[in-house]
Formats: sequence, structure tokens, C-alpha cells
Amino acid sequence: MEKLLLPRRAWTTAERRVVWRGFFGRLFIAIEPIILSLVFIGLAVGMVLVRPHQEALVLSPIFACAVLAFAVYAVLLMVEPVRALLHTFSPIYVVDGYVRYRKSHPHDRRALAYVAVLDETRRVLGEWPLDTDRIPDHIRPALIEFSSYGGVHRLDGKSTGVLPAELPPLGIGATSPPRT
Repeated sequence: MEKLLLPRRAWTTAERRVVWRGFFGRLFIAIEPIILSLVFIGLAVGMVLVRPHQEALVLSPIFACAVLAFAVYAVLLMVEPVRALLHTFSPIYVVDGYVRYRKSHPHDRRALAYVAVLDETRRVLGEWPLDTDRIPDHIRPALIEFSSYGGVHRLDGKSTGVLPAELPPLGIGATSPPRT
């Protein structure tokens, strides 16, 4: 069974809002290297056009390298948030099947464990890495909501935490422990 034939639902407004907040939070972090690259462009161009001395010919390539470094950094900061945002336009699949947890092989360096979604015939529909090895090593029946990019969103109607219910504006404080 291909994913195209699976039951699906669209992203809710609240789910999409969480991804947008994460996107804008990362964008505000990426503004700094963007501004710095513009500053270095101004310095390099200004040195060559305004005061074309020998020092300018030595320093402007160094500033050009700084422009490139900051621009690449800004792009790298935005790659994953843009991917996440684009994936909110793909469906969330709903499967009444099985969820399988398994520990990785000793030679597998990509993840400590994996979670997989299986259909009713126990065929793998998707598998995602986990950053913990404290998992139950079994297969269990469940009603699963998952997306290709994000992994398992809900098990039996309960959130897995892949997509938080709410994200603070711009994501500020999202990684802080909750106050009690």
C-alpha cells in the first residue's frame, strides 16, 4: 500500500501556526548574518570605489570571503525551517495499524533507536530515528497520525511531542524547561 492510498488529513491552523512561529524565530536569528554580509559588502565596495589604494585591493577579497561566509551561514540556518514549512502543505496520514520501536544495530551511527509506522499487514510505511535508546522493543497496535517529514505526530490521539501544541512567539524560550 502506497502512502497515496492512505487516509489523510490536512494540517490544522494551530499546527501550521507552530511551524510558522518556528520559521520566524529562526529567520530573526538569520537576520544577523544577513546584516553582517551586507556590512561587509559595503566595506568591500566602499574600499575599492572610494579609496582604491593597495590596502583596499588586499582587504576587499578578505571582506568578500566574510560576505560569502555570513551568507552561507544565513542560508544554512534557514534550510530546515523552510523544509518544515513546505511540508505543512503535504498531508498528515492517519493509519489504524501498528507502531514498531527498535534499537539500532551496534554499527549504526545515525540513531540510537527507530520508530516505524506499519499498516494493518505490518508493512513499513515510514521509519524515523530517535535520539534515545530507552524504548520498548516491540510492536503494538495503534491509531497513528504521521507525516513523511515530521514522523509520528499522534499515537492513539495523544501527541508524541514531535510538534508541540504551542510555541512561544518567535520560539523564544521553547527549549527552556517548564516553570513549576
